[in-house]
Amino acid sequence: MGAKAVRWMMTGAGKPMVPMEFDIGTPGSDEVLVEIAGCGVCHTDLGYYYDGVRTKHELPLCLGHEISGHVIETGADVLWYTDRAVIIPAVIPCGRCDACLRGKSTICPNQKMPGNDIHGGFATHIIVPARGLCVVDEHRLAAAEIDLADLSVIADAVTTPYQAVVQAGVSKGDLVVVNGIGGVGGYCAQIAAALGGVVIAIDVSDEKLAAIGAQCAALTLNAKKLTPRDIKAAIQAYAKQHNMRQSEWIIFECSGSKAGQETAFSLINHGATLAVVGFTMDKVEVRLSNLMAYHARALGNWGCPPELYPAALELVLDGRVKVGQFVEKHPLKDINKVFEDVHAGTVKRRAVLVP
Repeated sequence: MGAKAVRWMMTGAGKPMVPMEFDIGTPGSDEVLVEIAGCGVCHTDLGYYYDGVRTKHELPLCLGHEISGHVIETGADVLWYTDRAVIIPAVIPCGRCDACLRGKSTICPNQKMPGNDIHGGFATHIIVPARGLCVVDEHRLAAAEIDLADLSVIADAVTTPYQAVVQAGVSKGDLVVVNGIGGVGGYCAQIAAALGGVVIAIDVSDEKLAAIGAQCAALTLNAKKLTPRDIKAAIQAYAKQHNMRQSEWIIFECSGSKAGQETAFSLINHGATLAVVGFTMDKVEVRLSNLMAYHARALGNWGCPPELYPAALELVLDGRVKVGQFVEKHPLKDINKVFEDVHAGTVKRRAVLVP
Protein backbone atom coordinates (compact mmCIF):
# COMPACT_ATOMS: atom_id res chain seq x y z
CA MET A 1 0.00 0.00 0.00
CA GLY A 2 2.96 2.25 0.50
CA ALA A 3 1.43 3.72 3.69
CA LYS A 4 3.26 3.97 6.99
CA ALA A 5 2.23 2.12 10.11
CA VAL A 6 3.53 1.95 13.67
CA ARG A 7 4.60 -0.91 15.91
CA TRP A 8 5.55 -0.59 19.57
CA MET A 9 8.73 -2.60 19.83
CA MET A 10 10.26 -4.48 22.74
CA THR A 11 14.02 -4.01 22.50
CA GLY A 12 15.00 -5.79 25.71
CA ALA A 13 13.53 -7.26 28.89
CA GLY A 14 12.01 -4.47 30.96
CA LYS A 15 13.21 -1.71 28.63
CA PRO A 16 10.59 0.87 27.59
CA MET A 17 8.86 -0.15 24.36
CA VAL A 18 9.35 2.33 21.57
CA PRO A 19 7.21 3.21 18.53
CA MET A 20 8.77 2.39 15.17
CA GLU A 21 7.31 3.19 11.77
CA PHE A 22 7.32 0.41 9.19
CA ASP A 23 6.23 -0.11 5.61
CA ILE A 24 3.05 -2.16 5.63
CA GLY A 25 3.87 -3.97 2.41
CA THR A 26 1.45 -6.12 0.44
CA PRO A 27 -0.14 -9.35 1.69
CA GLY A 28 0.78 -12.58 -0.07
CA SER A 29 -1.76 -14.57 -2.04
CA ASP A 30 -3.11 -16.32 1.07
CA GLU A 31 -2.60 -13.44 3.52
CA VAL A 32 -4.60 -10.44 4.70
CA LEU A 33 -3.73 -6.99 5.96
CA VAL A 34 -5.65 -6.13 9.13
CA GLU A 35 -6.15 -2.67 10.55
CA ILE A 36 -6.06 -3.39 14.27
CA ALA A 37 -9.03 -2.42 16.44
CA GLY A 38 -7.59 -3.66 19.72
CA CYS A 39 -4.98 -5.96 21.22
CA GLY A 40 -5.25 -7.44 24.70
CA VAL A 41 -2.41 -7.50 27.23
CA CYS A 42 -1.86 -11.10 28.32
CA HIS A 43 0.08 -12.74 31.15
CA THR A 44 2.24 -14.28 28.40
CA ASP A 45 3.26 -10.80 27.21
CA LEU A 46 4.36 -10.00 30.75
CA GLY A 47 6.41 -13.20 30.78
CA TYR A 48 8.31 -12.08 27.70
CA TYR A 49 8.72 -8.53 28.94
CA TYR A 50 9.51 -8.99 32.62
CA ASP A 51 10.46 -12.61 33.26
CA GLY A 52 12.93 -13.37 30.51
CA VAL A 53 10.73 -15.90 28.70
CA ARG A 54 12.35 -16.18 25.29
CA THR A 55 10.51 -15.29 22.11
CA LYS A 56 11.00 -17.27 18.90
CA HIS A 57 11.58 -14.06 16.92
CA GLU A 58 14.70 -12.12 17.84
CA LEU A 59 14.40 -8.69 19.43
CA PRO A 60 13.32 -6.06 18.66
CA LEU A 61 9.83 -7.54 18.48
CA CYS A 62 6.29 -6.19 18.62
CA LEU A 63 4.40 -8.20 21.26
CA GLY A 64 0.66 -8.88 21.39
CA HIS A 65 -1.37 -11.91 20.31
CA GLU A 66 -4.99 -11.03 21.23
CA ILE A 67 -5.98 -9.13 18.09
CA SER A 68 -9.20 -7.98 16.47
CA GLY A 69 -9.62 -5.63 13.55
CA HIS A 70 -10.81 -5.04 9.99
CA VAL A 71 -9.35 -6.63 6.87
CA ILE A 72 -8.41 -3.76 4.56
CA GLU A 73 -6.47 -5.69 1.89
CA THR A 74 -6.32 -9.34 0.84
CA GLY A 75 -4.21 -11.61 -1.27
CA ALA A 76 -5.55 -12.93 -4.54
CA ASP A 77 -6.63 -16.30 -3.08
CA VAL A 78 -8.56 -14.95 -0.08
CA LEU A 79 -10.66 -12.13 -1.52
CA TRP A 80 -13.67 -13.29 0.52
CA TYR A 81 -12.16 -11.66 3.62
CA THR A 82 -12.22 -8.14 2.12
CA ASP A 83 -13.77 -5.59 4.51
CA ARG A 84 -14.54 -8.26 7.13
CA ALA A 85 -14.25 -7.74 10.86
CA VAL A 86 -12.07 -10.54 12.20
CA ILE A 87 -10.40 -12.05 15.23
CA ILE A 88 -6.89 -13.33 14.52
CA PRO A 89 -6.04 -16.67 16.18
CA ALA A 90 -3.43 -16.30 18.90
CA VAL A 91 -1.73 -19.37 17.46
CA ILE A 92 -1.98 -19.85 13.69
CA PRO A 93 -1.35 -23.47 12.60
CA CYS A 94 -0.15 -24.29 9.09
CA GLY A 95 -3.06 -26.61 8.28
CA ARG A 96 -0.90 -28.86 6.13
CA CYS A 97 1.42 -30.83 8.43
CA ASP A 98 0.79 -34.29 9.88
CA ALA A 99 -0.37 -32.88 13.23
CA CYS A 100 -2.84 -30.49 11.60
CA LEU A 101 -4.23 -33.16 9.30
CA ARG A 102 -4.85 -35.41 12.32
CA GLY A 103 -6.75 -32.69 14.18
CA LYS A 104 -3.87 -31.78 16.50
CA SER A 105 -3.21 -28.25 15.30
CA THR A 106 -2.28 -26.97 18.76
CA ILE A 107 1.01 -28.89 18.42
CA CYS A 108 1.63 -27.87 14.81
CA PRO A 109 5.43 -27.50 14.48
CA ASN A 110 4.95 -24.72 11.92
CA GLN A 111 2.50 -22.63 13.94
CA LYS A 112 2.92 -18.87 14.02
CA MET A 113 2.09 -16.87 17.12
CA PRO A 114 1.88 -13.08 16.73
CA GLY A 115 4.12 -11.42 19.27
CA ASN A 116 6.34 -14.50 19.48
CA ASP A 117 7.09 -16.02 16.07
CA ILE A 118 6.13 -12.89 14.11
CA HIS A 119 5.47 -9.23 14.94
CA GLY A 120 2.29 -8.90 16.97
CA GLY A 121 -0.68 -6.68 17.61
CA PHE A 122 0.61 -3.76 19.67
CA ALA A 123 0.57 -1.88 16.38
CA THR A 124 -1.69 -0.15 13.92
CA HIS A 125 -1.59 -2.91 11.26
CA ILE A 126 -0.57 -6.54 10.85
CA ILE A 127 -0.26 -8.98 7.93
CA VAL A 128 -1.19 -12.57 8.81
CA PRO A 129 -2.19 -15.79 7.05
CA ALA A 130 -5.91 -15.81 6.26
CA ARG A 131 -6.27 -19.41 7.39
CA GLY A 132 -8.16 -19.64 10.64
CA LEU A 133 -9.43 -16.06 10.77
CA CYS A 134 -12.65 -15.84 12.77
CA VAL A 135 -15.12 -13.58 10.98
CA VAL A 136 -17.35 -11.39 13.16
CA ASP A 137 -20.88 -10.49 12.11
CA GLU A 138 -20.85 -6.75 12.71
CA HIS A 139 -24.66 -6.51 12.68
CA ARG A 140 -24.84 -8.95 15.61
CA LEU A 141 -21.94 -7.14 17.26
CA ALA A 142 -23.84 -3.86 17.11
CA ALA A 143 -27.02 -5.50 18.36
CA ALA A 144 -25.12 -6.92 21.32
CA GLU A 145 -23.58 -3.46 21.96
CA ILE A 146 -20.06 -4.89 21.98
CA ASP A 147 -17.02 -3.03 20.67
CA LEU A 148 -14.85 -4.92 18.15
CA ALA A 149 -11.78 -3.94 20.21
CA ASP A 150 -13.26 -5.80 23.20
CA LEU A 151 -13.45 -8.97 21.11
CA SER A 152 -9.65 -9.03 20.86
CA VAL A 153 -9.62 -10.98 24.15
CA ILE A 154 -11.44 -13.84 22.44
CA ALA A 155 -8.15 -14.65 20.68
CA ASP A 156 -6.66 -16.03 23.90
CA ALA A 157 -8.42 -15.11 27.15
CA VAL A 158 -11.67 -16.66 25.88
CA THR A 159 -10.67 -19.31 23.35
CA THR A 160 -7.85 -20.84 25.40
CA PRO A 161 -10.16 -21.68 28.32
CA TYR A 162 -12.90 -22.63 25.84
CA GLN A 163 -10.56 -25.23 24.37
CA ALA A 164 -9.64 -26.35 27.90
CA VAL A 165 -13.29 -26.72 28.94
CA VAL A 166 -14.16 -28.66 25.77
CA GLN A 167 -11.08 -30.88 26.12
CA ALA A 168 -11.88 -31.62 29.77
CA GLY A 169 -15.41 -32.64 28.78
CA VAL A 170 -17.39 -30.31 31.05
CA SER A 171 -21.09 -31.10 30.86
CA LYS A 172 -24.29 -30.36 32.76
CA GLY A 173 -24.01 -30.91 36.50
CA ASP A 174 -20.22 -31.34 36.69
CA LEU A 175 -18.51 -29.78 39.69
CA VAL A 176 -15.95 -27.42 38.19
CA VAL A 177 -13.22 -25.67 40.19
CA VAL A 178 -11.52 -22.65 38.61
CA ASN A 179 -8.37 -21.62 40.45
CA GLY A 180 -7.36 -18.04 39.60
CA ILE A 181 -10.12 -15.99 38.03
CA GLY A 182 -8.28 -12.96 36.68
CA GLY A 183 -8.30 -12.75 32.88
CA VAL A 184 -8.32 -16.28 31.45
CA GLY A 185 -9.73 -17.77 34.65
CA GLY A 186 -12.71 -15.43 34.70
CA TYR A 187 -13.66 -16.49 31.19
CA CYS A 188 -12.99 -20.13 32.06
CA ALA A 189 -15.54 -19.86 34.87
CA GLN A 190 -18.11 -18.25 32.58
CA ILE A 191 -17.60 -20.82 29.82
CA ALA A 192 -17.80 -23.79 32.20
CA ALA A 193 -21.03 -22.40 33.64
CA ALA A 194 -22.43 -21.74 30.16
CA LEU A 195 -21.84 -25.40 29.28
CA GLY A 196 -23.65 -26.60 32.39
CA GLY A 197 -20.94 -26.87 35.03
CA VAL A 198 -21.44 -25.82 38.65
CA VAL A 199 -18.52 -23.47 39.17
CA ILE A 200 -16.50 -22.94 42.34
CA ALA A 201 -14.06 -20.03 41.98
CA ILE A 202 -10.82 -19.60 43.93
CA ASP A 203 -8.69 -16.45 43.98
CA VAL A 204 -6.79 -14.15 46.33
CA SER A 205 -8.84 -11.05 45.43
CA ASP A 206 -12.19 -10.47 47.12
CA GLU A 207 -13.03 -7.96 44.38
CA LYS A 208 -12.53 -10.49 41.60
CA LEU A 209 -14.38 -13.16 43.56
CA ALA A 210 -17.34 -10.83 44.06
CA ALA A 211 -17.46 -10.04 40.33
CA ILE A 212 -17.38 -13.69 39.25
CA GLY A 213 -19.80 -14.64 42.00
CA ALA A 214 -22.30 -12.15 40.63
CA GLN A 215 -21.74 -13.50 37.14
CA CYS A 216 -21.62 -17.30 37.33
CA ALA A 217 -19.87 -18.89 40.34
CA ALA A 218 -21.96 -20.90 42.79
CA LEU A 219 -19.29 -20.62 45.51
CA THR A 220 -16.23 -18.39 45.90
CA LEU A 221 -13.21 -19.07 48.12
CA ASN A 222 -10.30 -16.77 48.98
CA ALA A 223 -7.01 -18.68 48.96
CA LYS A 224 -5.37 -15.99 51.10
CA LYS A 225 -7.74 -16.78 53.94
CA LEU A 226 -7.89 -20.56 53.61
CA THR A 227 -5.31 -23.35 53.47
CA PRO A 228 -5.46 -25.82 50.57
CA ARG A 229 -6.88 -28.37 53.04
CA ASP A 230 -9.59 -25.89 54.08
CA ILE A 231 -10.41 -25.18 50.44
CA LYS A 232 -10.86 -28.87 49.67
CA ALA A 233 -13.01 -29.33 52.77
CA ALA A 234 -15.21 -26.38 51.76
CA ILE A 235 -15.72 -27.81 48.27
CA GLN A 236 -16.52 -31.25 49.72
CA ALA A 237 -19.07 -29.67 52.05
CA TYR A 238 -20.67 -27.76 49.16
CA ALA A 239 -20.87 -30.94 47.07
CA LYS A 240 -22.46 -32.88 49.93
CA GLN A 241 -24.95 -30.11 50.67
CA HIS A 242 -26.06 -30.02 47.03
CA ASN A 243 -26.08 -33.80 46.49
CA MET A 244 -23.16 -33.67 44.06
CA ARG A 245 -20.45 -36.30 43.57
CA GLN A 246 -17.44 -36.34 45.87
CA SER A 247 -15.39 -37.52 42.92
CA GLU A 248 -14.55 -36.56 39.31
CA TRP A 249 -14.11 -32.87 39.95
CA ILE A 250 -12.84 -30.92 36.96
CA ILE A 251 -10.15 -28.48 38.12
CA PHE A 252 -8.82 -25.64 35.97
CA GLU A 253 -5.54 -24.10 37.13
CA CYS A 254 -5.56 -20.58 35.69
CA SER A 255 -3.52 -18.63 38.25
CA GLY A 256 -0.16 -19.26 36.60
CA SER A 257 1.53 -19.20 40.01
CA LYS A 258 3.48 -21.73 42.04
CA ALA A 259 1.11 -21.54 45.02
CA GLY A 260 -1.92 -21.73 42.73
CA GLN A 261 -0.65 -24.78 40.88
CA GLU A 262 0.14 -26.57 44.11
CA THR A 263 -3.33 -25.76 45.44
CA ALA A 264 -4.98 -26.99 42.25
CA PHE A 265 -3.05 -30.26 42.36
CA SER A 266 -4.06 -30.78 46.01
CA LEU A 267 -7.73 -30.75 44.97
CA ILE A 268 -7.42 -33.89 42.82
CA ASN A 269 -9.82 -36.63 43.90
CA HIS A 270 -10.98 -39.95 42.42
CA GLY A 271 -11.48 -39.65 38.67
CA ALA A 272 -10.60 -35.95 38.68
CA THR A 273 -9.39 -33.97 35.70
CA LEU A 274 -6.73 -31.30 36.23
CA ALA A 275 -6.45 -28.87 33.32
CA VAL A 276 -3.36 -26.64 33.46
CA VAL A 277 -4.18 -23.37 31.70
CA GLY A 278 -1.99 -20.82 33.50
CA PHE A 279 1.79 -20.56 32.99
CA THR A 280 4.66 -19.87 35.35
CA MET A 281 8.41 -20.31 35.09
CA ASP A 282 8.48 -21.42 38.75
CA LYS A 283 9.01 -25.09 39.58
CA VAL A 284 6.24 -26.78 41.50
CA GLU A 285 6.57 -29.67 43.95
CA VAL A 286 3.75 -32.20 43.72
CA ARG A 287 3.35 -35.92 44.29
CA LEU A 288 2.61 -37.25 40.81
CA SER A 289 1.60 -40.59 42.29
CA ASN A 290 -1.70 -38.94 43.26
CA LEU A 291 -2.68 -39.16 39.60
CA MET A 292 -2.18 -42.91 39.78
CA ALA A 293 -3.80 -43.39 43.19
CA TYR A 294 -6.91 -41.40 42.25
CA HIS A 295 -7.03 -42.63 38.64
CA ALA A 296 -7.02 -38.95 37.71
CA ARG A 297 -5.66 -37.18 34.66
CA ALA A 298 -3.76 -33.96 33.98
CA LEU A 299 -4.15 -32.06 30.72
CA GLY A 300 -2.12 -29.28 29.18
CA ASN A 301 -3.78 -26.52 27.18
CA TRP A 302 -1.89 -24.55 24.54
CA GLY A 303 -3.91 -22.05 22.55
CA CYS A 304 -7.03 -23.11 20.71
CA PRO A 305 -7.65 -24.63 17.27
CA PRO A 306 -9.05 -21.94 14.95
CA GLU A 307 -12.05 -24.14 14.15
CA LEU A 308 -13.27 -23.71 17.75
CA TYR A 309 -13.22 -19.90 17.60
CA PRO A 310 -16.71 -19.47 16.07
CA ALA A 311 -18.34 -21.45 18.91
CA ALA A 312 -16.49 -19.39 21.51
CA LEU A 313 -17.51 -16.18 19.72
CA GLU A 314 -21.12 -17.38 19.70
CA LEU A 315 -21.12 -17.64 23.51
CA VAL A 316 -20.13 -13.97 23.63
CA LEU A 317 -22.53 -12.73 20.97
CA ASP A 318 -25.52 -14.47 22.56
CA GLY A 319 -24.63 -13.06 25.98
CA ARG A 320 -23.74 -16.26 27.82
CA VAL A 321 -20.13 -15.09 28.24
CA LYS A 322 -19.61 -11.42 29.05
CA VAL A 323 -16.53 -9.53 27.89
CA GLY A 324 -17.42 -5.85 28.23
CA GLN A 325 -17.39 -5.60 32.03
CA PHE A 326 -14.17 -7.60 32.24
CA VAL A 327 -12.23 -5.40 29.78
CA GLU A 328 -10.81 -1.89 29.99
CA LYS A 329 -9.46 -0.06 26.94
CA HIS A 330 -6.36 2.16 26.88
CA PRO A 331 -4.64 4.11 24.08
CA LEU A 332 -1.81 2.14 22.49
CA LYS A 333 0.53 5.06 23.13
CA ASP A 334 0.19 4.35 26.88
CA ILE A 335 1.57 0.83 26.47
CA ASN A 336 4.50 1.22 28.87
CA LYS A 337 2.32 2.57 31.68
CA VAL A 338 -0.31 -0.11 31.07
CA PHE A 339 2.30 -2.88 31.22
CA GLU A 340 3.58 -1.44 34.52
CA ASP A 341 0.08 -1.32 35.97
CA VAL A 342 -0.88 -4.81 34.80
CA HIS A 343 2.38 -6.19 36.19
CA ALA A 344 1.75 -4.43 39.51
CA GLY A 345 -1.74 -5.87 39.69
CA THR A 346 -3.49 -2.50 39.80
CA VAL A 347 -5.48 -3.22 36.61
CA LYS A 348 -8.42 -5.32 37.71
CA ARG A 349 -9.82 -6.08 34.25
CA ARG A 350 -8.25 -7.26 30.99
CA ALA A 351 -6.36 -4.34 29.43
CA VAL A 352 -6.94 -3.82 25.71
CA LEU A 353 -4.70 -1.39 23.82
CA VAL A 354 -6.39 0.57 21.05
CA PRO A 355 -4.35 2.24 18.26
